[in-house]
Amino acid sequence: MSVIMTLTRRELASHFLSLRGYVIMAGVQLLLGASLLTIVYLLNGRAYDLPFTEKFPQTEFFWLVLLMVSPVITMHTFAQEKSSGTFETLMTTPVSDLQVVLAKFIGSYLFFLIAFLPTLLYPFIVKQYAHEAVAIDIGSVFSLGLGVGLFGSFFTAMGCFASSLTRSQIVAAVLTFAAGTSLFILGYIADLRPSEMMWWHTTLQHVSMLRHMQDFSTGIIDSRHIVYYVSLTTVFLFATVKSIESRRWK
Repeated sequence: MSVIMTLTRRELASHFLSLRGYVIMAGVQLLLGASLLTIVYLLNGRAYDLPFTEKFPQTEFFWLVLLMVSPVITMHTFAQEKSSGTFETLMTTPVSDLQVVLAKFIGSYLFFLIAFLPTLLYPFIVKQYAHEAVAIDIGSVFSLGLGVGLFGSFFTAMGCFASSLTRSQIVAAVLTFAAGTSLFILGYIADLRPSEMMWWHTTLQHVSMLRHMQDFSTGIIDSRHIVYYVSLTTVFLFATVKSIESRRWK
């Protein structure tokens, strides 16, 4: 456990000891702040039938940030070390492949959570400065935060896997973004209603990120969603370990 903690601190420090990490956090808050301004504009003197937590995930900037930030965070995890030649040095130390993968995942995931953490204050900022009383459901705020955290764990694990496949950080980021965007598009396809219920439509509804986030934003914590994203995270971490182990056969 001490080995994983040491490697995790090393991975997390790599974000805060470079300008890249602060640019990422600033970019996340800039775009999420744009989402907040969009919602405030829509609610300014107008009747709106959706609560704040449910409206927030429906803005374009929210999904743009969610889909883009993980590829940018994880693209350097393995690709940069491979291109710089430090990867082989790391793997010759007395650490296992699993420990390296878990440490890089945990470090990247913690940075993801830190970048999104100020977003939890948005509903309370609106409540503080609104001219009229605004009801804030703490349960919905927690549920939305849980949803973002689960999405982040899945995208982070997928980004680590993509980074383990290549020496190019750009290629790793593009692979992760393309895979995440493809799953996001499937959510729109799931909204298409065929004349009769088909198996593929049921499957798309099950994997639709839009539907999952909609449940989280309304305060619904469905155990099926949690198991789904935890399972995907585990699968991609396992695939990353196998990708790292494959170097022995090259």
